[in-house]
Amino acid sequence: MNPTESPNKLADKLQEEGEKTIQFFQALPESTWGIILYEDGATWRVRDILAHFVATEIAIPLILRDIIQGGEGVPEGFDLDDYNRRHVSGLENFSREELLTRFADLRGQTVRLVRLLSEQDLLRTGRHPFLGVSPLVDMIKLMYRHIQIHQRDIRRAVNASSP
Repeated sequence: MNPTESPNKLADKLQEEGEKTIQFFQALPESTWGIILYEDGATWRVRDILAHFVATEIAIPLILRDIIQGGEGVPEGFDLDDYNRRHVSGLENFSREELLTRFADLRGQTVRLVRLLSEQDLLRTGRHPFLGVSPLVDMIKLMYRHIQIHQRDIRRAVNASSP
């Protein structure tokens, strides 16, 4: 296993990227909150992406724990789009500050969970809602890469909407 993929290194990266995510959303002007990013099925605004991060931070650690305990991860045929629709809309009444607080708390829990994993745990495989059957190490890395991708899209949309 690559030394940069040890549980502690992955936890450090999750923590660092979590802090960057909080700073990123705190720095966004309130006027950007309603900018539309995606319209493929559901309409996703900047605010919805932060809610999506909270929903992901709830779900992925549950999947990791299930796989560590010998489970399969998400069931075959899991509908990721439906999950995202239901859970993002379930957070629609949360303010930016509430979402950021929730994200920070949940990311802290995720970091603690990853620090407790063994290198053998990182090699366990199970079904991830996006990756399919994959090792835990890839699921954990996707947690911060996923956020980076959406933040890039937010930056592009914000820049495109600026006069």
